[in-house]
Amino acid sequence: MKATETQLLDFLRQSPQFVIPIYQRTYSWTRRECQKLWEDIVRTGSDDAVSAHFVGSIVYIQAGLYQVAQRSQLLVIDGQQRLTTVMLLLEALARRVGEDEPLDEFSAEHIRTYYLLNPLAKAERRFKLLLTQTDKQSLLAILQRKPQSSDLSRRITDNFAFFEERLQDGNTDLTAVCKGLAKLLIVDISLERNHDNPQLIFESMNSTGRELTQADLIRNFVLMGLEPELQRRLYEEYWRPMEVAFGQEAYGTHFDGFMRHYLTVKTGEIPKLRGVYEAFKGFVRTPAMEAEGIEHLVADIRDYAAYYCAMALGKEHDKSLEEAFHDLRELRVDVAYPLLLELYADYAQGTIAAADFVRAVRLIEAYVFRRAVCAIPTNSLNKTFATFGRELHKDRYLESIQAHFLTMPSYRRFPGDSEFKRELCKRDLYNFRSRSYWLRRIENHGRKERVEVAEYTVEHIMPQNESLSADWREALGTDWRHVQETRLHTLGNLTLTGYNAEYSDRPFREKRDMEGGFRESPLRLNASVGAADTWDAAAIQSRAEDLADRAVTVWPAPSLSAPVLETFQQKVAQSPGYTLADHPQLDAGSPMRPLFDDFRMRVLSLNSCVNETILKHYIAYKAETNFVDVVPLRSRLILTLNMKFHELHDPRGIAKDVTNLGRWGNGDVEVAIADVQDLPYVIGLVRQAFERQMGNGESEA
Repeated sequence: MKATETQLLDFLRQSPQFVIPIYQRTYSWTRRECQKLWEDIVRTGSDDAVSAHFVGSIVYIQAGLYQVAQRSQLLVIDGQQRLTTVMLLLEALARRVGEDEPLDEFSAEHIRTYYLLNPLAKAERRFKLLLTQTDKQSLLAILQRKPQSSDLSRRITDNFAFFEERLQDGNTDLTAVCKGLAKLLIVDISLERNHDNPQLIFESMNSTGRELTQADLIRNFVLMGLEPELQRRLYEEYWRPMEVAFGQEAYGTHFDGFMRHYLTVKTGEIPKLRGVYEAFKGFVRTPAMEAEGIEHLVADIRDYAAYYCAMALGKEHDKSLEEAFHDLRELRVDVAYPLLLELYADYAQGTIAAADFVRAVRLIEAYVFRRAVCAIPTNSLNKTFATFGRELHKDRYLESIQAHFLTMPSYRRFPGDSEFKRELCKRDLYNFRSRSYWLRRIENHGRKERVEVAEYTVEHIMPQNESLSADWREALGTDWRHVQETRLHTLGNLTLTGYNAEYSDRPFREKRDMEGGFRESPLRLNASVGAADTWDAAAIQSRAEDLADRAVTVWPAPSLSAPVLETFQQKVAQSPGYTLADHPQLDAGSPMRPLFDDFRMRVLSLNSCVNETILKHYIAYKAETNFVDVVPLRSRLILTLNMKFHELHDPRGIAKDVTNLGRWGNGDVEVAIADVQDLPYVIGLVRQAFERQMGNGESEA
């Protein structure tokens, strides 16, 4: 490697041609980064006391170690964003100045001849910078002043327009712009192909102003070290189709998430969002993947990307599946995608029938929505869906999905009909984040002629106005204020209408009987409202119960006969029925009993799902599995936390690593406690094990 400080314009002038390799990400700077660069250039050019402005490094590789004066193509490893943006600004400046020369050698002819083009070269060698794919064609169209194609690069064209706007502004000092450009400073870093590792350098040199995504790093890791012909073929056959399927904007916003879900499916572990690249490298370097080869890997990623685009980006062609995916997307439950990707892969291979796949997606939707209505914490959902695939019996696919939903315990449970209906009737659904979703689903369930809910607004039948009219107070009774406070935003009082402004706070009968009123409404949601004689607490409750009955068919629970369900349930050996009396160290008069009782109370208070099981040698506390076990001794309690030692945050350092050591209990962390004063701190350690099991803290959201 050789690094040299130089002025950016001198660097461009001496360089024959920069080429962005196909494995590099596309141009990604937005107007925000362009605005920052513009401000830096204008500020620097306006202040004669400032001699230079550093904008970063340009890292490139060539066959041997030599400087840019030698006329060969330079493959850019780092610096594409700055190079491209400066090229756009220079072309916009050339068009603005024309034959004028705000500063010496800054006429249009000079700018193009020195910095944008190689005038005597032919074909693509004429251009100082060649980008990849859509970016390439859009930049060349700008440099040749030709119309853009229909599949133009939005970032290229938008940022060029940004600079044109700034340069056309009457307040812009063109001389200052030219001076600022002349003062831009870079570090010219040339790599030697046989001695420098471009991938390691690429990973470490991320100073472009826009952080490299995990997808950028993964693509470069896969393609960078390959022979050029294999590199080109794998990119064109596998990676480029993925980029096209996602689209320019979605690729930048969704691909990292997709790769996280893909790795979860393949490894059974949920990578942290910023650790996807490292997890991917570990996955690729396993013996099994190395045996499969790079082409198999890239082809597999391409296939799963197509499944993801079908589900997450609305590109599914089967109507029933697309409707199911659309409804699930409205709930915004990205953590379900590991399971959905596995299901889709099996659907694509014919392992699960289309009708069963639709039913499975609907069960996932019902599971998520019912839990949201019942206010069950969501922090376990990522682990639930990441491990769901282990429970699938693919010879009895749909039955195994239903069985697992039916047997998940406590905080992972699938709420039953009675719990769901009870909570649905009393929950504030107006301020529920997906109110347009649940209203649309109830209205359109079973309809072939679907109602476009976007054309309607949510109506409170009993008005929101705290100063209710005399008519409304009389209808609601003497306890009208309590009725309004407790029933206003509930299921029974909410509906859809296109006449919200006309209804206003009118009395119920006027809303019902006016032109366009509830009696004339074509919506099923309004049928019982149009038939009601009055609107009071009883009417609201009655309608809520009717809609709740309908809701259990819209979001149905899984249903299996007892004999079928029993075939899926694990046979668990029953405890012999030990009690605390079997632990003499905890006798009523023992010094450890008060400490244990206090500990016991605090652990059981962590969450209503925590259960206690007394075994022969220890007492276990579990949510779904043990998270802390207590071995009582005469002078202290020995706690075993069910987590890896390195995962524990223990500022006092009181925990002990018992990995691979014999012990009672489950886990790799041991904590001893003998003094009640240490109990608050110890409970903090126990809480970490509990929250990890609940799915909170095992990975970034």
